[in-house]
Amino acid sequence: MYRKTVLDNGVRVISERIDHFRSVSLGIWLAVGSRDEVTEQNGISHFIEHMIFKGTNTRNSLEIAKELDAIGGLSNAFTGTEYTCFHSRVLDKHLPVLAEILSDIFLHSTFDSQELNRERQVILQEINMLEDTPDEQIHVLFGKLFFMNHPLGMPVLGTPQTVSSITRDTILSHIEQFHTPERILVVAAGNVDHEGLVSRFRSLFESLEYREEPPQRRSAPQAHAGVLATQKDLEQVHVCLGGSAPYLSSETRFAAAVLNTILGGNMSSRLFQEIREKRGLAYSIYSFLTAYMDTGMLGIYLGTDRKEVNRALKVINREIKNIQAGDISETDLAATKEHLVGSILLGSENTDSRMMRIAKNEYVFGRYIPYEEVVERLEKVQVEEVVAVAKESFATGRVSLTTLGPIEEKDLDLACLDFNGGR
Repeated sequence: MYRKTVLDNGVRVISERIDHFRSVSLGIWLAVGSRDEVTEQNGISHFIEHMIFKGTNTRNSLEIAKELDAIGGLSNAFTGTEYTCFHSRVLDKHLPVLAEILSDIFLHSTFDSQELNRERQVILQEINMLEDTPDEQIHVLFGKLFFMNHPLGMPVLGTPQTVSSITRDTILSHIEQFHTPERILVVAAGNVDHEGLVSRFRSLFESLEYREEPPQRRSAPQAHAGVLATQKDLEQVHVCLGGSAPYLSSETRFAAAVLNTILGGNMSSRLFQEIREKRGLAYSIYSFLTAYMDTGMLGIYLGTDRKEVNRALKVINREIKNIQAGDISETDLAATKEHLVGSILLGSENTDSRMMRIAKNEYVFGRYIPYEEVVERLEKVQVEEVVAVAKESFATGRVSLTTLGPIEEKDLDLACLDFNGGR
């Protein structure tokens, strides 16, 4: 029941009808994120996301909040490196009201200067909160090192300096440049009628004039191998290490997903068992796979006592080398595939997940990808493919290591970054 319509000005309206659901998830997506920003305006996409809810020509911020609450809407928004999304989930009977509210805030926000200055303080507090959350801050530091001197390495929230310098004029200029119709998706999943959705958003979005897209400012990053030890008075040392991984549309993305799960993606993973369960070296230990349009990273996070850092790094090194040597049984491979397939299919029972999946598939592939197609490709992954990704991601001389806490670089056993597959 997937349908897609492109309006005359380039806005795409996409829906997936699921008759037995009572809810509808609606999202207005914009293919703009922090990687589209210049250094001096880092954080402007996230700032705009906040300001969108602060008032339009016909509603103030309180009225927006009350009207969304009145229809039971679970409303939210997020800014990422490559996308921004404004979304809500409501009962199907409330979709017309929700569509009008989301369209109003997206198209007609006034960006009042007084509201802007108030919200600036909120965002500065959000940045400060990140500084007080080391298990999140370490990921920002890792990205900064890994994508050094590239917009992907800039924090989505921006910095206190850049956020303090953003004005109403810079916001309006950014919107004029990037909020173009061809970057916009309107996506709904649930008990929704496609023709009604198109008719409603055609009248709401037809005011946006088609215009030629400016040349893409995005450039492909180069991953940076190196070490960054940031001193901070903490009880633990927080660690991130990792290397390059497949991009969003790469054929090797399925093998990377399997590798991530085997390495540290669940409670039966190698790192969770070896570092937490068998040795008690960390409470939190996991691997993560982050993919972008043109690159990706496969990383590992743990928080541990200062005196246990090098011991934990040695365990990580050994487990990665074992995988690079092909130490993956067919039983483990089958169980990992089943875990991934189960996660995908369980997610399909949520309209928010389906709405977000539709949008990302449209941006990346330009089409709807059936769940069956993903499951079929996952089930074909072989041990050799997983080993190849492990060798590529953790090749000697191509791995980054970041620490945050009471440890210096000279105290780190950097031999632990010596893996197989070196070049």
